Amino acid sequence: GILVITEGVFGMSGKVGSLDEIVKMKEDFNFRILCDDAHGFGTMGPTGAGVPELLNCMDGIDLYFSTFAKSMASIGGFVAADKDIVMYLKYNMRSQIYAKALPMPFVVGGMKRLELIKKHPEFREKLWENVHALQQGLRERGFDIGETTSPVTPVFLHGDYELTHVVGLVQDLRENMGVFCSIVTYPVVPKGQIMLRIIPTASHTLEDVEYTMNCFKIVQDKLTAGVYRQIAEKFIEEQTKQLDFA
Repeated sequence: GILVITEGVFGMSGKVGSLDEIVKMKEDFNFRILCDDAHGFGTMGPTGAGVPELLNCMDGIDLYFSTFAKSMASIGGFVAADKDIVMYLKYNMRSQIYAKALPMPFVVGGMKRLELIKKHPEFREKLWENVHALQQGLRERGFDIGETTSPVTPVFLHGDYELTHVVGLVQDLRENMGVFCSIVTYPVVPKGQIMLRIIPTASHTLEDVEYTMNCFKIVQDKLTAGVYRQIAEKFIEEQTKQLDFA
């Protein structure tokens, strides 16, 4: 048979996949769908059940996969499917057969986190309040965040910048401003493109969001002015001298 594998939320762009349209295609083509909803589970849909719930196509998903490492801030993951499929995976999947079970504290913690997701929609509402404030504010400040429709917030850097320049920017954010974000480069994104990725949480305040946006504006101005380029060139020059001396 044919297995179509897709994501609920595409982890780099933040865009929600067209799951409902893919499910409709099952009427004309004989295939199964595996949905990796790592970024959608706990954050998307009326109850946090993910993108299939958001798009009202859960019944059309044959295998639903997600992780405990995103919205549940833990380790591990799960596959939800018909019992026969789950039993097949249980006794045929190498990562299952040769792996140990999750330690009990993580299992209990995961169950408690699942309970919080189900019983406290206000956490998700707060998350989305922060998401909308961050993404709208970044756009208003002239940042290109693509077409994200999820908490995943990419920030695309346009210009003749090398990775060493952006490393300095990220270090400045983290070490001097207390703002953490990750750098995404080729092959995850196309060659010549550099992307920063930030994801707000429900525990952030709107003041945190405002501060973060202001910090991004500061480092963007420094990047444009060539500050990080000069730092990178100086560092490379010093390292080269040390190698020559050695």
